Order: sequence, then structure tokens, then C-alpha cells
Amino acid sequence: MSLRVLSGTDVERISSNFEPTELQCLMAQVFDAVTSLASTLSPKNSPMAGRSNTPRSTTQTPHRTTISTENHHVLFMPARMAADTAEYSDSGVRASGTSVKIVSVPKSSSPGGLPATTLVLDEHNGSVKAMVNARKLTALRNAAGQLIYLFTFKSMLDLPNTGSLLSTSLAFTNGTPRRIVAFGAGNQIEAHVNLYLRFFHGIQNCTIVNRTANDRFKFLVQRLSSSFPQVQFTPLENLSAAAEVEEEVSSADVIICATSSAIPLFPSRWVRAGTQIVLVGSYTPEMQEIDTDLVKRATLPHFQGRESNAKPLLVVDSWDACSKEAGELIKANLSRDDVRELGEMLPRDSSGRLDLDHLNTLLLSKQATEPLDIDRQPDFTGPVTIFKSVGIGLQDVAIASAVVQKAEELGIGTVVDGYDD
Repeated sequence: MSLRVLSGTDVERISSNFEPTELQCLMAQVFDAVTSLASTLSPKNSPMAGRSNTPRSTTQTPHRTTISTENHHVLFMPARMAADTAEYSDSGVRASGTSVKIVSVPKSSSPGGLPATTLVLDEHNGSVKAMVNARKLTALRNAAGQLIYLFTFKSMLDLPNTGSLLSTSLAFTNGTPRRIVAFGAGNQIEAHVNLYLRFFHGIQNCTIVNRTANDRFKFLVQRLSSSFPQVQFTPLENLSAAAEVEEEVSSADVIICATSSAIPLFPSRWVRAGTQIVLVGSYTPEMQEIDTDLVKRATLPHFQGRESNAKPLLVVDSWDACSKEAGELIKANLSRDDVRELGEMLPRDSSGRLDLDHLNTLLLSKQATEPLDIDRQPDFTGPVTIFKSVGIGLQDVAIASAVVQKAEELGIGTVVDGYDD
């Protein structure tokens, strides 16, 4: 039996070989499974009642196990998405497999440790078939999920907020964002900006905001500028350039936040109506990247009786997870009726099952370059759309298994032959 070891450099090489549409279809299968599982546990009067597709009984996401050492809290996160739960399609990717993600979270006194390693199991004999440095995987999987949201959000804006599920074809946006503002300088921001620029060809300006102009920040801007010379990049320090940050935020089509901040990064009054906001940084009730006023601007009850070309929408990867871990939503005291899960927004066939072929066709045909067709009048109190993600264990299974499969196809990685001899 052999063992394939994929280093961080290997993972970066493999990631660049994925098309954005491949990653979107991969994550679509995950979000569909999450929403399907939630529908089996929901009461009849919940937003997910009446769903026609069958429960994903072979999807398993046990609660993580934590072991504390002298310098770290070590998290063990197993998950499985069985082959018979994954959809077949022309997209070329199937979300299936079994993996264990191991994350060592350093204590305050520790200088740090390996962010994450994922073990991928062989489905036939149960042995470990691959060891993957997951330093970039988490950021990549999140960026792919958020990209689905940005491309599908308008389909939900045209629906009444009745809690009914989306089972018809998606009506994608009529254009592409032109101006992006990103808060943070870590792997999450790099993966998001990289993937968005590869998919939305009409983006002209990208502003990256960080607390300080440290080396990581400078190198990030250099790498992105080199990879996308057609885009104008503007680096800003939010500790010394408040006026410039306000100007960039107020003109943004998309705002991406990937920080661990416990204080809102900017006030609601800076954000124009119709702006799309992506939140991937906070993962505890104490963290908060945006203020409660801005969260409320993404909920329909906040705007009942008011007319606007922009419409509110608040989407989450998993309501169960976000209601426990997303500080912004917890502080806003939201209910299940205030949000939509991303899995509810995907195209479905006549039986109610995820239609990956249809999704793939739509993604390939709609990589638009025209400006977004939304209300961009200077209204700084009107509706916005928000996607909040805290991460799902099934995403780790899907992205790790797909990376290992691609590594096998490309012959990338170090193979240890006779590992179990």
C-alpha cells in the first residue's frame, strides 16, 4: 500500500489546475447535502419543510474532538460524504470521500503551528491514502462557496420571502462586479480575490485593506498584481487611511471580510444599497466583522413598506452552524426565517434533486463582463445582500478528496511505496 503526501507547494500547484466552475460544482454538492440533512430534522412549518429530495443518510459529520497540549488546542474533525450521495455530472467533480482534518490552534503563549493537515482515507480498505497540507485548502473551499453565492444571489432577490425553497432554474446576475474591497491579508483573502478575478472578467479595481502594511500584506499585493496585471490594486492600511477606506467601501460592488476582528471593520453608513458583502472571518460569538445595523439591512422585515431597486438577502452556508458561531448574526438576534441557506438556491430537476449539469451549463455560459445591473444610486441606508460562512466539515472532505484525485491524475506529490509493509 502506498501513501501520497502533498505539501503546501503541491496543493498550490494542484489548485491552479482547477477551473472555477469545477470548484463551484464541487461546493454545490456540499451545500445541497447540508440543506438536505437539515430538512430531515426541521419541523413541518420550517423553511425547509416539504423538500422532495431524499435524506442524505450516509452523510456523516460527527462533532469535533479537542485535545489540549502545552502549546496548542488540537482539533480532530472527521467527516464523510458517501459516493451514493454525490451527483454525477459533466462538471467532472464529485463530492465524496472520508477524511479527518487536524488543526492545531496555538495558545496565546505559543508562536504558532501547522494550520491544518487532512488525512484522506481509501474508501475500499479504510487505510490512509493521502496526507494533505491543508494550509490553502480551507481558503480555497470557502472562496468556491462564496463564488456560488455571488453568482446566484439575484435569483433569490426576485422571490417573495415566504420560506419556500428554490426548485427552479437560477436566474443569475446580469453582469459582473467591477470594484472589490477585501479586508485582511491572509490565505482567505488571497484565495477569494484570486478566484473572483479568474471568474468575473469585468473586475477593474481591487482594494485590499489590512491593519498594518506588514510583509505578508505587501507580498500578497505583489503576487496578485503580478497574476492579474489588468486589474488596478490599491493597498490601504485601515489604521492610518480611514478616509481612503471609507471612499473605497462606499463605491464597492463586493466587500469581502476575512479577519478575526471583534470590532466592526467599518460602519453601515459607508455601504451603498445593492452592495454584496461576503463574511468569512468570524467563527465565534465574540467576533464581529460588521455592525448590527448592516446585518439588519440584509433582512426583509427591516424594509417592509419601502421601495428600492435593491432587495435585501442574507444567505448562510449552514443556519445550524451560523446560529451558534457567527457573532454578527447572533448579536443581531436573527431567526431562521431571516436567512436562506445556500443549498436552497441551487437548480433542481423535476424530482427536487440537485441538477449539477444545469448548474455547470449556467456557470459556463454566464461569465459576464458587463457591469452589475443593480441600483447604484447613492443610498447608504437601503438593502444589501450578505453571505456569511463559518465553514462546514463536508467542505473539507470534498476539497481534500478532489485535490488528491487531481494529484493522482497529474502525478504530483511524494508517494511512499510500501507504507504498510
